[in-house]
This record gives sequence, C-alpha cells and structure tokens, in this order.
Amino acid sequence: MESADLRVFHMVAREGSITKAALRLGYVQSNVTARIRNLESELGTALFLRHNRGMTLSSSGKTLLTYADKIIGLLEEATQALTSSDEPNGPLTIGSTQTAAAVRLPALLASYYRQHPEVLLSLTTGHSQALMEKVLQYELDGAFIGCECDHPELQSFPVFNEELVIVSHASVRSIEEALTKPILVYSTGCSYRAVLEKWLQTGGLAHPTIMEFGTLEAIVGGVSAGLGISLMPKIVVAKQEVEGSIRTHAIPESIKFMKTEFITRKDSFVSSALLAFIETLPRVDSE
Repeated sequence: MESADLRVFHMVAREGSITKAALRLGYVQSNVTARIRNLESELGTALFLRHNRGMTLSSSGKTLLTYADKIIGLLEEATQALTSSDEPNGPLTIGSTQTAAAVRLPALLASYYRQHPEVLLSLTTGHSQALMEKVLQYELDGAFIGCECDHPELQSFPVFNEELVIVSHASVRSIEEALTKPILVYSTGCSYRAVLEKWLQTGGLAHPTIMEFGTLEAIVGGVSAGLGISLMPKIVVAKQEVEGSIRTHAIPESIKFMKTEFITRKDSFVSSALLAFIETLPRVDSE
C-alpha cells in the first residue's frame, strides 16, 4: 500500500466526493478514481459505497480510515521533526471554542506572533468535542476546549478559569424571570449548553423553548435585543453589561466556574513553534 494512495483515500473519505478530493489534491478526477480502484483491488474489498449524492465509507473503509488518520499524521509529523529548527517557524494550527477565540486569544496570539513572526499561525473554531477529534486526527496541533479532557491519547492543562453567568436583556430583573425566557444556545456539542441543560434538568426546571445559533455574536446580539437568555462566561459580555444592554445573573457555586484547557496529543512531536506557544500560555490551578 503506497502512502500516496492512502493520502488520496483519506481525502476522498473526508470530502465524500471524487470531484472535491481531486480539487483539494490538485489531481484530475480520473487519477483519483484510478487510485481508489487500485487500492480496493489491492485490499480485495470495497472501501466506498457509491450513490447519486456522492460516496460514503463502507465498513472496510471506516476501518482503513482509522489507520489512515494515524499513518498520515505520523508521516507529516516525521517531516516536521526532520525539518524543525530551534527557532520557531513553519505552520502552527490551533483550535479554539468561539468564546475563548473572541475574548481570550486575540491578545495572546498577537503577542506570540510579534515574538515569532516566522510561524504561519492559523486558528480554527468549533465545539469542544469536535476540536478534540481534530487534535486526535492530527488536523490541529493543539486546541482550547471548554471542558475537562480525559481522553487517554490527549494531554491537557487548564489555562483560563471562567466565571459562568446567565445573561439576559437589561430589563430582566431576576434569574427567576430570566428562566421563563427562551434559551439561546449553540448547536449540540457546546460545553456551556450542556451545563445549562443539566442544571435545568436536575432542578426540575422545564424549558422547552431552545433557539440554536451558529455564532457567539448572534447569541449575544439576540440576548441584547431581548430575544432570550444564555449561559456564557461573564467576561464575554463585560462590555455590554457596562453599557447597560445586558444584565448578568449568578448561578449556583457548584457550576459557577469552568476551566478552559489546552490539549495536544500525548504521542505527537512537539515542534519549536508549538513548544514556544505552550510556554506563552497562562496556567491556572487544576484543583
């Protein structure tokens, strides 16, 4: 099995389409198709189920993909290790929750880039679980997540300690009144949403009206307009609270604080760029 064929398979699996994979790889479609067919012939099994909406992995394809993630990740890591220098340089791909990216990272990333201008820094945002998966698949060098990480292949340390609050329109005077309003949340997978839903459930507080939004800005804007309430770090709405468009409400001590952790793979090569980045991060008490 050639590594080039494995890379083609990996891209088709991720894109779900020969056409999209060919564009990403810079190949003609016939070349990609031929490589997939040769790989299936070599392995003696169909790797994809073909249909009019594209291609989905067969059970054999899903098995191969788990190995492809690791093999390609290790190949890229080997290249990185052999070309690494003591001076931080090259690509550094970091993931983050939207809240951390909005209020915690701008100053941190700006400071890092001033010190290490040869590093090609990129930032991807997403939910904590999705970010963990991207680190596991070698798609990210590290990520800031809004929950505790206990995955055996990942290592983590807390970098920020966030005070969570219920946020509402300024006209809402009490948390009891706030909890009668619609809840504005990210889609399933958001750590703050999980905390809020668990609190409501364990407290016997029925709350059927949930509105999903795709961005932090949309949620904050909705709260400011009086559309509903949300749960988020107090620091996110500090400006709006001072301006008087939003009111914050304290929640029970047992769920009041949540740590943002930085995660990396335990077995990954730590490049000079990643090491320098980790050294710039703050640390908070893990207790």
